[in-house]
Amino acid sequence: MRWRLSLFADPMIAILLVATLLALALPAEGELRETARLVSSIGIFLLFLVNGMRVPRGEIALGLRNWRYFGPLMLWVFGVMALGGMGFAALAAPLLPPLVALGFLFLGTLPSTIQSATSYTTLAGGNIALAVVGAALINIAGVFVTAPLFALMAGSATVDVGYEAIIRIGMILVLPFMIGQALQDWTGEWVRERKARIVWLDRTVIGIAVYVAMSGAVEQGLLHMFGGAIWAWLLALTVAFLLLAHLAAWWAGGLLGFPRANRKAFMYAGAQKSVAIGAPLAAILFKPEVAGFVIAPLLLYHLLQLLMAAPLASRLARH
Repeated sequence: MRWRLSLFADPMIAILLVATLLALALPAEGELRETARLVSSIGIFLLFLVNGMRVPRGEIALGLRNWRYFGPLMLWVFGVMALGGMGFAALAAPLLPPLVALGFLFLGTLPSTIQSATSYTTLAGGNIALAVVGAALINIAGVFVTAPLFALMAGSATVDVGYEAIIRIGMILVLPFMIGQALQDWTGEWVRERKARIVWLDRTVIGIAVYVAMSGAVEQGLLHMFGGAIWAWLLALTVAFLLLAHLAAWWAGGLLGFPRANRKAFMYAGAQKSVAIGAPLAAILFKPEVAGFVIAPLLLYHLLQLLMAAPLASRLARH
C-alpha cells in the first residue's frame, strides 16, 4: 500500500511516463521536432525566469553564512556525487550503449530536487529550514556549475560541449534567472501567492523537454537498440547508484558530526537528483537525437527516488 501511495503521490511521475510513452508512440520528427524544441526552449526560459522571482535573496544570504553545513553539501553534490557518476559511467560502459552510460556522469553532476527533498525531509522529521535553503542554493549553483563540470569530466573526446552550447545555457537558463532575481522586489510576492499554479509550469516544461529528448532517441532507433538485457543492466546500475548515494550521504552527515535532524536534510539534499534541472539542461546541451539516451538514467533514477523517498522518510521519523 505504501509503495502504491508513493507511486501516485507525485504528479511528476505520471508526467514523465506520459511524455516518454507519447514520444515512443508519436515522436516529434522533422519540422514538428524543431517546433517542439522551440516551444521547449521558450518554456525553459519562462521556467527559470519564474525560479529567479520566487527564490528569496535573503535565503541565499542565509545559506552563505551557514558554511559548516552548506559547504560540505555543495562539495558532496558537485564533487562526491559527480565522481560517483563517473564511476558508474565507467561500470556501465561495457554493458550499455555509450550515450546511456554517459548519462550516469550527467546524472552525477546534477543538483538535487527542491520540492521533494524538502517535503521528505519534513516527513522524516529533519531540519526543514536547512532543507529549504539548501535545496534552493544547490539548484542555483547547478545552473552555473553542472554544464561546465559535466563538460570537464566527460572530455571533448566523449561529447562535444562547445561554446555555442554554453552560450545557449547562459541565454536560456542563467539570464532569465538573473532577470527574475532583479525583478523579485516587484514580482516575488505575486509568484509565491500562486505557487500551486506555477508548479504546473515546472511540470509542463519538464514534460515537453523529456518528450523532445525521447523523440530524438526514438528516431535514432531507441526501441531497437534497447533489448531486455540492456534494460536489466540499466535498472540494476541505477538502483545501485541510488542506494549507495543515500547510504553514503547518511554516513557522511554522521561523520561531519551533524545532529540527526540535519543528517536527514543532508541525505535527501545530497542523494536526490533533479529532473527539473536535468531535462531542460539536456534539451539545451545536447541535440535531440542524443539527449534521449543521455537522460535515460536520470528519468529512471528520479522515478525510483520518488518511490523510495516516502517509505524511507516514514522509517526515519519512527526511529
